[in-house]
Amino acid sequence: MNPQNGQTSLDYLNQIAPQAPKKAPFTLNMRTVLLGGVLAVILIIILATIGGALSGARTEPWQRLSARLEATAVLVDSSTDVIKNSRLRSYNSDLKLYITNTQRDLEKPLTALGINSEKLSKSIVASESSEEMGARLEDGRLNAKYDSTYSREMSYQLATILALLQQLYGSNVSSETKTSLEDMYNNLLPTYKAISEFSASNE
Repeated sequence: MNPQNGQTSLDYLNQIAPQAPKKAPFTLNMRTVLLGGVLAVILIIILATIGGALSGARTEPWQRLSARLEATAVLVDSSTDVIKNSRLRSYNSDLKLYITNTQRDLEKPLTALGINSEKLSKSIVASESSEEMGARLEDGRLNAKYDSTYSREMSYQLATILALLQQLYGSNVSSETKTSLEDMYNNLLPTYKAISEFSASNE
C-alpha cells in the first residue's frame, strides 16, 4: 500500500493502528478505595488513642486528689472517737472541716473536666485506698499508741495532698482554678504543720 500525502509507510501504519484507550486522570479502582478506607480507619484509631491518653493524663491527678481526700475523710471520721489527746482531736476536727469544704470547692473544676467524683476510675480509687493506713491505725490502737500512730500516718497523708495540690497548680489551668488550688493549699498547711509537730514531739 502506498503512503498518501507524503507520509512514510511508518507514519501511515501508526495512523491506522488501533490507539490504546487513554486512562482518565484520578480514576480510582476498588483496591485503591479499600486501601484508602483502611488507612483512614487506622488513622482515626491512632488519633482517638492519643486523644484518650492525653485526656487521661490531664484528668488523672484531679481524680487522684478527689480519691485521696475521700480516703482521708474515712480515716478522719474513724478517728474522731478514738483520739485521746484534746489538741490532736481539735486538729482532726479542723481536718474534717477542711475536707468537706475542699470537696465542695473541687466540684467545679472536676465538672469542667468531665469528672464525676462519685464515679472515679476504679484503679485510682484502689491505689488511693486508706485500707492499709487504717490497719496501721488499728495496730496503734491495740498497742495503746493510737495518737502517735495517727499523727505520723496523717502527717504523711497530708504531705501527699499538699504535693498533689502543687502539681495541679503548676499544670495548665485557669487563673480562677489556680486561685482555688492556692486557697486549698494554704488552708491545709497550718493543720499539716500542727500534726507534723505533734508527731515529732511524740516520737
